Order: sequence, then structure tokens, then C-alpha cells
Amino acid sequence: MSFIELLTNRRSIRRYTDQKVEPEKIQQILTAALMSPSSKRSNPWEFVVVEKSEILRKLSECRPTGSQLLAGSPLGIVVLADKNKTDVWMEDASIAAILMQLEAQDLGLGSCWVQVWGREKEEGSTAEAYIRGLLNIPENYAILCIVSIGYRNEDRKPYDTGKLDYNKIHFEEFNNHNR
Repeated sequence: MSFIELLTNRRSIRRYTDQKVEPEKIQQILTAALMSPSSKRSNPWEFVVVEKSEILRKLSECRPTGSQLLAGSPLGIVVLADKNKTDVWMEDASIAAILMQLEAQDLGLGSCWVQVWGREKEEGSTAEAYIRGLLNIPENYAILCIVSIGYRNEDRKPYDTGKLDYNKIHFEEFNNHNR
């Protein structure tokens, strides 16, 4: 499969079968993350791999909406980064997270990004603080997201590239019209 085909077919998957993700596939996904580029090769990211259903259920409660899919996911990878290593930890961790999703897609798995950074659990409490306490994550680490991964239990159509908004692309300078 070409890279553009991989991108065309990668869609957010929120429902998974009960089948566990094989250890060798988890290893490949993590290897992809560890090979992701980072600013000045600071490698600020770290990953917490969660397969226990009870912890995944607790993680699914980190936000009022958008995280419940984790309760039915066989695998969640919490993506965090050491804020003291670089001021672009968010960018570095984001690149690692999307590379995990692309590797999962290449392996025949589905995935979905669950945003943590900047999200509330409930008024006065953040999703990040909740996860930090649940997984014993030190304060110097920011928690960006959780990537759920598993075997698809839903079908999603590939992107219709004919519907892409090419008006978002500008050449030489920003303009508000087509080239």
C-alpha cells in the first residue's frame, strides 16, 4: 500500500472487537513512536502502554465526552512528554502519536486519538490531573493524549479525495481565493 493510500484509509475508529493486539504489533507501533523526529533530538516523549481492561475503563472516565471508547479498547497508549526537555514537547509528542496511528493502520488495526491536554474532567479538575494520579505520572510530564488501538468493529469509508478543500492551500503568499 502506498503512503497516500494509507492516509486515505486511516480513519478514527471508536469500536473494536475483543481480540487482543499481539505483542509483536504493539512492539512495532512503539518502535515507530521511538523513531519519530523531535526537536534537537531531545526525545521528550514517553509512553504508558495499557492493556488491562480495568485501567482502560478508568481512563475512559478522564473526560465527560470523547474518551468513553477507551472502555471498549483492547489497548491504549498514553502519550506524554517531559516539559523540561524542550519547549516544543507538544509538537514532538504529537508527531509520535500520529506515527503510532499510521503504523497501527499499516498493521491492519484501527486507532483513535483521545485528547487529554487542555481538557477538563469536570469543572475544576483536568483530564491530565486525573490520569496523572491514576498512572502515577510525575509532574514534569505533560499528558498530551491517549491513542486507542485495536481490531476494527466498524467500517469507515476512505476519505473522498475529491472533496478535499484545496482552497486551504496558498502559493507564495496567503490569499482568500483559488490560485
